[in-house]
Amino acid sequence: MNRKTGNIMNHLISFFILLLALFAPLPAQALATDWQSAEGVTVRLITAHDKAGAKEPLLMGLDVQLQNDWHTYWRSPGDAGTPPILKIDGSTNIQKIDLLYPTPRRYSLMGIDTIGYSGNVVFPLRVTRQDADEDATLKASVDLLICGTLCVPQHFDFTLTLPAGRAKDSAEKPLIDAALAKLPANKNTPHLSLLDTQIGIDTVTVKIKTENGATDPDLFIESKDNLAFSKPEVSAPSDTLTLTAKLLSTLPEGKPLAATPLTITIVNGDTALENTKNPEPVISAPAPHPSTKATPPLPLWIILLLALLGGFILNLMPCVLPVLSLKILSVMKHAGGEKRAIRHSFLSSAGGIVFSFLLLALATIGLKLSGQAFGWGVQFQQPVFLVFMIALLTFFAANLWDFFDVGLPRFLMNSLDASHHPKLAGDFATGMLATLLATPCSAPFLGTAIGFALAAGAFEIILVFLALGIGMALPYLSIAQWPHLANKLPKAGSWMMILKHILGYGMGGTAVWLLLVISAQVGRQLTMVIAAAMIAILIALYLRHKRVLRWLVIPTILAALAGSFFIALAASVPESLAKESGVWERFEERKIPAALAQGKIVFVDVTADWCITCKFNKRFILSQDDVSAHLFDKNKVVALQADWTNPDPAITAFLQKYGNYGVPFNIVFGPQAPQGIPLPELLTSSAVLDALEKAK
Repeated sequence: MNRKTGNIMNHLISFFILLLALFAPLPAQALATDWQSAEGVTVRLITAHDKAGAKEPLLMGLDVQLQNDWHTYWRSPGDAGTPPILKIDGSTNIQKIDLLYPTPRRYSLMGIDTIGYSGNVVFPLRVTRQDADEDATLKASVDLLICGTLCVPQHFDFTLTLPAGRAKDSAEKPLIDAALAKLPANKNTPHLSLLDTQIGIDTVTVKIKTENGATDPDLFIESKDNLAFSKPEVSAPSDTLTLTAKLLSTLPEGKPLAATPLTITIVNGDTALENTKNPEPVISAPAPHPSTKATPPLPLWIILLLALLGGFILNLMPCVLPVLSLKILSVMKHAGGEKRAIRHSFLSSAGGIVFSFLLLALATIGLKLSGQAFGWGVQFQQPVFLVFMIALLTFFAANLWDFFDVGLPRFLMNSLDASHHPKLAGDFATGMLATLLATPCSAPFLGTAIGFALAAGAFEIILVFLALGIGMALPYLSIAQWPHLANKLPKAGSWMMILKHILGYGMGGTAVWLLLVISAQVGRQLTMVIAAAMIAILIALYLRHKRVLRWLVIPTILAALAGSFFIALAASVPESLAKESGVWERFEERKIPAALAQGKIVFVDVTADWCITCKFNKRFILSQDDVSAHLFDKNKVVALQADWTNPDPAITAFLQKYGNYGVPFNIVFGPQAPQGIPLPELLTSSAVLDALEKAK
């Protein structure tokens, strides 16, 4: 080969190498900001591509490397902490940016639960541009709270420009892809499936199926109201897992948990699933039927007349009979006595009734102003109040059985005879007791009056409750006005001792009924302890005349009362349950529109164990053959029972939605009555059957 030929070959080889260099694939370009370091953390901004390209959105990432024993926080940080804050002020050609959160974990320290990340974590960023053909410059201001043995807020500023043009993967794209893979899925996957979600009064329960069983499962629940939930309890009966978290916050007034939008994130090992639980469908507010005119509101004077009548009828309800029997006994004692003493005694009892209703009015106004829910008889949902009433009735019964002769305490009992006790505090207290015992009963016209009052202002509330009190006091006022009526009754004699003992059994029976009520709240075993304490009080009072044992009486009574109140305070109230049988279903408002969509009738019974009128309705009306045959025809009727024995925000909201503030409350829905047909407090067979017929 001559020299000339060799030069040509060298040029050809050089040209070939140049072509190879030109057409060889370029190494991936690293497009990221410099690392910025602060105490406990190092941070940078990365992008998945070297140029902006034409696709939207752009993928970037906030790369956070945390040192040992340091962590940062999720979007809902838990009991403490703050989530990352990202601002893009000063950016060009950037419309918005979405900060995404990989699956977090729970950190527990001394009873404080926080949710977040440790080690290395990349927060994916979805960036939307204003113009896809122009360069995009992101100026990011980042605030991170970093916590270890102490918490330190850190601030970082980044600037990253993506030129317009055809995009290629950057060296950091695998980091961003891995972070995207750690985002909770928004639908079921082979690794993790959501089978069911149940929203209770104060619990959220999810049932999931996993590919490899339980791997440190957890449940994170978010809401716009920033509700706090406990760490879930986990059970694994078979190949499924059940996680139940309890509500730790107070719900906004009138907004039950089932009506609250929730974002539920389920974590099991490295997999996670995110689900949004929207409010359950509820029946719309009652609307007038197209063929009927809207009923105008009743004038105030009619409401006051109804309140007066409703208060009077309360005297005929079973709740008040024990106290009314005491006054009958008092009338017999007064037979042949001075008219002045009779008048003063019954005026005092009437005053106690009216005074108690005014106290209820003031309490109602206070609760309404504070935004709290109110219902007629709600104090019977509180175990402490029930223990107080049981103890009070026990002392009344013991007094009637002559276990003690001194009015103990005088202002509460055994001062019905004004000739022996010039002070009339006992008569006044008897009226107050009658009012307390009347509140679990609902009489005709009572619901209308109370519903009107609570929808009006403070002045109307006072007027309505005053009318209720005067109505209930009418029998007492009548005898005070015409005291000679007492002389029409038989003269007092030895036979009255027998009557006193019989009335004592009536008081004792009322106490036993309240024990049955409290058993639904604190459980059977604790109720037996309270009952034993009351029996100990009776025995102590019976033995108080025995000199040897007299010194044990006061300590026994005090110990029994203290123990009973302690149990009532400490006992956890179980979740209210409907008394389900083969015919009743547990009340859930979402079941109403579902049944109506199937062309069925819905009968809703709102009840409580402490409601005597409710018991009467079930025993003598709903259990009748002609009523039950229609009511419990499962092919046509869905019978829902709402148990208000214990506080239940969902049931309270349902009652108030239909203008009711107490129980019993019964309403019928159907294809012809989607707005609902409310029934009277005291049911009749014809009222129930007519409503079922109209709703078809």
